[in-house]
Amino acid sequence: MEKISLAEYVRLNGQVKTARLIGVHQTAISKALRSGRKIFLVRQDDGTYEAEECRPFPSQKQALGENKDEYQEYD
Repeated sequence: MEKISLAEYVRLNGQVKTARLIGVHQTAISKALRSGRKIFLVRQDDGTYEAEECRPFPSQKQALGENKDEYQEYD
């Protein structure tokens, strides 16, 4: 399996082709690039591509306590 960053794949093939390849709109590719997300395209053995994102666990929002309401106990 071959792994390439979204930014590099877009540089080589353009946003429209990249979007079609993974089944999203071109605007989603543009937004992901602008926001600096760590997204990679992985070429599968059958020649198809899947996208995967690498991000910290827990997410920064959880680490900062912004989702504290999710764990609230109820009487």
